[in-house]
Amino acid sequence: MPPKHLAALIALASLLGSPLAWAADKAEPSRPPALATVAVQSSGASDSLSLDAVVEAVRQTTLSAQVPGAIVALRVKAGDSVKAGQELLRMDASAASQNAAASDAQVQAAQASLNVATKDFERQQQLFQKQYISQSALDRAQAQWLAAQAQVKALQAQAGAARTQSGFFTLNAPYAGVVSEVPVTLGDMVMPGRPLVTMHDPSALRVTAAVPQSALAGLSDSAAVRVELPGLSSGLLQPTQVQLLPVVDAATHTSQVRLSLPANLKGAAPGAFARIWLPLGAGTSAAAGKNQRLYVPASALVRRGEMTGLYVVNAQGLALLRQVRLGATKGALVEILSGVSLGEKVAADPQAASRER
Repeated sequence: MPPKHLAALIALASLLGSPLAWAADKAEPSRPPALATVAVQSSGASDSLSLDAVVEAVRQTTLSAQVPGAIVALRVKAGDSVKAGQELLRMDASAASQNAAASDAQVQAAQASLNVATKDFERQQQLFQKQYISQSALDRAQAQWLAAQAQVKALQAQAGAARTQSGFFTLNAPYAGVVSEVPVTLGDMVMPGRPLVTMHDPSALRVTAAVPQSALAGLSDSAAVRVELPGLSSGLLQPTQVQLLPVVDAATHTSQVRLSLPANLKGAAPGAFARIWLPLGAGTSAAAGKNQRLYVPASALVRRGEMTGLYVVNAQGLALLRQVRLGATKGALVEILSGVSLGEKVAADPQAASRER
């Protein structure tokens, strides 16, 4: 072999045996960058307490039957808006109308008898002044006149009662509002006390909640109390009036608070879910830690059907999907009511976390 070729082979062998060449051959592939995470953060101070509540109507009425009868006209259905005095339904009042007409006829007959007794008494007075009749005859005429007067008054009262009872067969709206429920149909036979129509006034609503004794001190600052109605874009509302009922339930040790909502609030209805926020008083410091408001960026949420979750990154760097319950939205942050703890790390990009799984 020529010396020139021998030198080339020796140089190649020394290069393959060097540590640098071996390390280059055995180099591992580069790892993907670590997931970007954000910490579950608190609002900074547990200055408020969240309580579940329900929306109620200040004026809600259930109209019931006062007399028996069959429904012959049904003017409204659930959801209709009605005016004060508007007819809602009518029952068969044929018998009641006949009784009222008979009572009126009896009043007319008694009035005719009173007219005769009045004229007879006047004549008897004239005859007595001329000493043509005795005092006893005059007294009898006066007694008949007084009896006729009493008879007329009794029959007038009876006729008025008959007319009033005939009015019970027509049901009118006591105020302007919305019909909530109509549990009867045309042709139903109803008895006294059966509910016929339920209605409420939508212009006057309130929120009612049970407040623990430990949080009652927060109601002293009524200007700081707020109401949240999920589904409405109005955000947190300030109640127009805060009323605490002076009774504590012996079983639950809670008191009922009523928060009046602004008039003519659109989108709210009786029975809807609400949430109230009470400022924590000095006596509620023990509950403060339990009611910290935790927030994460809304962009970190994962929504799959009816499930809402977060990718929580553990100490080994693995992203695990965990279901959470959401609360109020505060700008770009959303409150987490349950599912994570303060300080835990969640994936800032849920799509990147799902690809690494």
